Amino acid sequence: MSVRLDIADRVARVVIDRADRLNAIDPAHESELEAAWQELERRRDISCIVLTGAGEKAFCVGADMKDVGKSGLEYWADARPYGFGGIAYRRTLDIPVIARVNGYALGGGFEMVLGCDIVVASEKAQFGLPEGRVGRMPLDGGMVLLQRKIPHNLAMGVMLTGRRFSAAEMAGFGIVNEVAPADQLDRVVDRWVADIVANAPLSLRAIKQTVNRTGHLSPAEAQALRTPALVAALASEDATEGVRAFNEKRAPVWKGR
Repeated sequence: MSVRLDIADRVARVVIDRADRLNAIDPAHESELEAAWQELERRRDISCIVLTGAGEKAFCVGADMKDVGKSGLEYWADARPYGFGGIAYRRTLDIPVIARVNGYALGGGFEMVLGCDIVVASEKAQFGLPEGRVGRMPLDGGMVLLQRKIPHNLAMGVMLTGRRFSAAEMAGFGIVNEVAPADQLDRVVDRWVADIVANAPLSLRAIKQTVNRTGHLSPAEAQALRTPALVAALASEDATEGVRAFNEKRAPVWKGR
């Protein structure tokens, strides 16, 4: 297996473990990633996911260019309901996902970053959608997602040039939440993880599920929608425990129910 899934203390870490290929993804590894996402969707003991690539050079450089078995049209025709890596526009995963960007996040790798909720990047990280330079397009998330996340001219500047952008530039665009010194990346990621895990598990699920399901609605319609996760969180033991702990000036003890 070249996609590792490690789980401990309510945190899942998904690692693309192909450092020798700069964590490029071919169909076999795309299947492994999909299996990991499906496993995490079934579980109720996870409060946060960290997605990253092995080694120090790359988060993921997208599709493995040595996998040339299909034409561009054949690749486009394949059903990819969740986008590149199964995460670019997945809306069935109600667990917060942090992208730990340790190096190159190019092509599909950048599209995977766009599918995450929080992005923490090494100061050495580089981002880009270079598909046009090899006669392709960012089909699995880039053309769909980037224009929805940043201003039109910035998105087009990324896609139409194929340039690489620094972590600092992506922070300026609003894509990266925090840029960390390379030797402090894990410390910064762990701080974000700790802040997320400190929240009630059902509240986290309710927030993400509601955001994912209401983005196309008006504010009034969104507020009126009672998603399953929202109802479950409001009726949970943890909802009572959170208020009680606040009044008693102590840390809450979450049960996830």
